[in-house]
Amino acid sequence: MENKQVVLVCSGDLRPSANLNCWPMQQKMEENLALALDRYGWSVHRAHGYNEEKGHGFIDYQHVGVKVFREINNTRPLIVAESVWQYSHHVLAGLIAHHGPILVVANWDGTYPGLVGALNLTGSLTKAGVEYSFLWSRDFTDDFFQKGLQEWLETGEVSQDYSHVSRFNIESVSADDHELAADLAWRILKDRVIMGVFDEGCMGMFNAIVPDAMIHSLGIFKERLSQSTLYARMLTVTDAEAEAVLNWLLERGMHFEWGTDPVNELTREHTLEQCRMYIAAVRLAAEFGCDTIGIQYQQGLKDLTAASDLVEGLLNNTTRPPVYDEKGNELYAGAALPHFNEVDECAGIDGYVTYHLWRELGLDGDNTLHDLRYGENFIVDGREEFVWVFLISGAVPASHFEGGYAGAKSLRQPPMFFKKGGGTLCGVSRPGKIVWSRVYIEDEQLWCDIGTGRAVELPEEETQRRWKMTDPQWPIMHGVLDGVSRDQMMAKHKANHIQVVYVDGDFDVRRAAEIKAATLETLGIKVNFCGI
Repeated sequence: MENKQVVLVCSGDLRPSANLNCWPMQQKMEENLALALDRYGWSVHRAHGYNEEKGHGFIDYQHVGVKVFREINNTRPLIVAESVWQYSHHVLAGLIAHHGPILVVANWDGTYPGLVGALNLTGSLTKAGVEYSFLWSRDFTDDFFQKGLQEWLETGEVSQDYSHVSRFNIESVSADDHELAADLAWRILKDRVIMGVFDEGCMGMFNAIVPDAMIHSLGIFKERLSQSTLYARMLTVTDAEAEAVLNWLLERGMHFEWGTDPVNELTREHTLEQCRMYIAAVRLAAEFGCDTIGIQYQQGLKDLTAASDLVEGLLNNTTRPPVYDEKGNELYAGAALPHFNEVDECAGIDGYVTYHLWRELGLDGDNTLHDLRYGENFIVDGREEFVWVFLISGAVPASHFEGGYAGAKSLRQPPMFFKKGGGTLCGVSRPGKIVWSRVYIEDEQLWCDIGTGRAVELPEEETQRRWKMTDPQWPIMHGVLDGVSRDQMMAKHKANHIQVVYVDGDFDVRRAAEIKAATLETLGIKVNFCGI
């Protein structure tokens, strides 16, 4: 630290259009960060420059990152600055070998998924066993950031507040609830669960891959499937079958904002492609006996067909368009086929267990992951609360919206990320009690952080404002977490994704969280309670 100069790198997207669109935001962030460092007499050495041919200065491939880190003294203090979605494997090889202090910095802005990208990177570093510090700020002038930055510059570490975290004690659960949890856990361990994985490692999410031996210990076994197989099966779906799925949705009041320009608008043909994918996914899942599936989409299918997000939302809903095999038998009748977005296997474990446990409890098990995209304070029921923007590209089941499918709409995915188009399953999550959670890997063990909270209703203009600053095409939940502040959540959460499920009616939300924790502990996943 004696030279008072930090090395800076920034990991970017793999998609050139995203890197081009997001580069000005990254430049602004780095300028503000340099000013913050200058206040303490520190300078920045950027380890890689602006690429004139590409039109940006991101590390955009793993091999590029490897070459950049070859030229970095691995004992120097290093900052990874993130204001956009990034592929963690672009820089993971270099960070694993870096021995100097590492600080991940994110800009607190909802415009691009910078917070999401940074959380994925920190979750990936945690899984890899790399020591790092983490800070976030809107403009890098606030006291929280300044204090943390000064500490890191002086010591190479940042202290965080983890007072909201306590180790779950299974003995605190009632005998009846313990028995219920143990019964489901032992059924999973005895009967075995097959997890269909349509290509691992979506968008460089190292933290989303669970090693085979680790997941086998839970009684869950991967069926490795290919996105190319999914596409091939889509080609066997008839026009009449695709139309039947679409008509089912239209009859239930779902709205599709169709246009005629496939490059910039959602078209009816995009939606029919998604209906074909939905049928193909269910048929393949049934053929291979899968109990839960995850579709990567990004690398591979994004160059072939419309987005998978509408498909994912349909799969996560207990009430969904029927799918039949070639003999006319309905597949997975009367049930969801839990889908883990972006092949996040940690979310796949959580989503499967949650769906079936909630059904045992007589609750609606439809659940989903969201990105922790952004958040601000807002007055809710006369009290100022920190309200998170939970947002994901489309895997939310329609049952999370007021009115179900009638409260849902499908909008074209942003062309910057989805050149082949396709629509989302979009809406505003209804008010209600929730249990939130995240399965992750730390110290070569599976852990799960669990908490409670609620989805709240905000005024229409505030919802639109939050959508406008993020992605208005995507489903949103206005989330308030019990006993967990913004900075506590950011410091402790080991992923870009958060799992949410409603606890409807008079069922006690803490009791639901305790039963879930007991189930996971019995399976062999260590559980922390956060804020409860």
